[in-house]
Amino acid sequence: METFWDWITVFCFAGLVTLMLQRSSEEVLRDKLWQYAPPAVGCAVANYLGNEGLEAGTAGLQVLAGVTLIGVLIYIFVVLKVELPKF
Repeated sequence: METFWDWITVFCFAGLVTLMLQRSSEEVLRDKLWQYAPPAVGCAVANYLGNEGLEAGTAGLQVLAGVTLIGVLIYIFVVLKVELPKF
């Protein structure tokens, strides 16, 4: 837990795990367990790319890590159908 990418991807993964645990306790299951694998792998890939970009000093890998993380978030909202709370 040394870089920005470590922290942001762990927070994203923790939110994903919380969502899975919360939904697994429902009487009628909305999701299949395998649907959580792509965003979990995406968090790991984004972390790897971001950290490699920091070490190499290349902005290209940093941008690719950001795009990967945005793709993970889009997947979570579209496929897992997460809704933002209404105030």
